[in-house]
Amino acid sequence: MSADQNRNHDMSQTDIALLLADAADEVEIGIAPVQAVIRGGRRRRARRWAVATVMALVVAGSTGALAVTGLPGGNGDRGAVVATRSPTAEERHVYEPQRTELARGTYRGKEWRAAVELWGAPRNQAEAARQFRAMDKLGLEPAEVHKPADLIGKVSFFVTRAYGDHRPQQVMFNTVKKLERFSGTDLEAVATRLGYEPESSGRLVIGIVASTAQQVKCTWKDGTSIVELPGRAAGFPMSWFVCVAPEGTSYRSAEVIQ
Repeated sequence: MSADQNRNHDMSQTDIALLLADAADEVEIGIAPVQAVIRGGRRRRARRWAVATVMALVVAGSTGALAVTGLPGGNGDRGAVVATRSPTAEERHVYEPQRTELARGTYRGKEWRAAVELWGAPRNQAEAARQFRAMDKLGLEPAEVHKPADLIGKVSFFVTRAYGDHRPQQVMFNTVKKLERFSGTDLEAVATRLGYEPESSGRLVIGIVASTAQQVKCTWKDGTSIVELPGRAAGFPMSWFVCVAPEGTSYRSAEVIQ
């Protein structure tokens, strides 16, 4: 092999290494945001969610670095280690939550809306302070949080209902470090009002069920009932459902029937 051929061979290996490094630099490795659910419906038993780590390539040890070894014609003991960056606060939804509209309708000529949002866990005091201000600006009050530092390492979710031009109000919420697990027929729900008139109290029902639940039956105080299909919300591994009682009655119970 001539000297020119040797140079070309070395350049091709270098090019391959650089291409692999560029590709690895674009891969984000980290822990997916934890999702939490409220405790305090029919089920009071503590539950935990497993936190999943999603990786697109093989990770070397626990350092979060990618090992590139054994290039053609190279020394397998001489791998190039490529560092990867952690997801930013914006990518973790620390300052702007993931929002999903659960349902909407009309009551006495004005629109009502139900939505859920999930806020990622701040990792330090600066992130927590900024998240605390963002929540306060929206009129949200996280559970058992008295100062920004109480948010560090915790995720928050809020279920809100809005009517007409009024500011959305939180009706279900929690701020926790670990997730609870919903399975089988587990269900938690809250009954709130559609509008602001007393007669609309208890007509809007919002609840959480396991992701495997296919049908939820809501029963009203007049003995009638309806069946709703649960749906998924961004960032949540469980499903949500919304039931609306007919005029003149209100919420009695809810159960997973399939």
